Amino acid sequence: MQAKQGDLLATLVGTMVVSCQAEPGMPLDAPGHIAAMACSVVLGGASGIRIEGAANIAAVRKMVKVPVIGLIKAKRDDTEVYITPSLDDVAAVVEAGADIVAIDATSRPRPAELKDMFAAVAARGRLSMGDVATLDEGRRALDSGADLVSTTMAGYTDYSSEQRGPAFDLMEEFARAGLPFVAEGRIWSPQEAVRCFQLGARFIVVGGAITRPDAISRRFANEVAAWSARPQLKRNPK
Repeated sequence: MQAKQGDLLATLVGTMVVSCQAEPGMPLDAPGHIAAMACSVVLGGASGIRIEGAANIAAVRKMVKVPVIGLIKAKRDDTEVYITPSLDDVAAVVEAGADIVAIDATSRPRPAELKDMFAAVAARGRLSMGDVATLDEGRRALDSGADLVSTTMAGYTDYSSEQRGPAFDLMEEFARAGLPFVAEGRIWSPQEAVRCFQLGARFIVVGGAITRPDAISRRFANEVAAWSARPQLKRNPK
């Protein structure tokens, strides 16, 4: 099994994984739509897919052959951790067909210990990815048994600084420390994607820049609106 897992990671090195997710209540929030997005980005060159929700993971698993990173977002009253927070969530992600289980590995209080979470993934013959916000959290996740760590949570905890773009500073810290990491979060352009690799990312995960038509449209619309508000810059058509 370890050889198989190593082969899976080898297929992802130097490539782009695409996160195909939709916010609850949005038009694309349905397993069939998520699966169609996954098939589309694979045609476009994605080497793997990151998917939230057991039903979505199962739908995508039937449609693609590339590796699937799975997670469950669960809001709970007893913790701020919401990406695959419990052992039951780990079991559900694996049962749905994910090859890699993404787990919030931040230092915030949690329902289950990280070692138990990562051990549960390994016991089921899958790989684990710890989503972290800091270098210390990355070290802790790997020491607790994670196969990889990602920059997913950088800027999304109350102790990590808010950022508009990718967490390049954190990537540099990981690289200097020699930790294997995945770059994920706010990668909006091909140039930023390449920069992640230059900083040492094993692979990258791109989401909203590809699979969020509402967010993509809003970026264009905001620019158009800003230009339209400055009539002195308009040119009369000839």
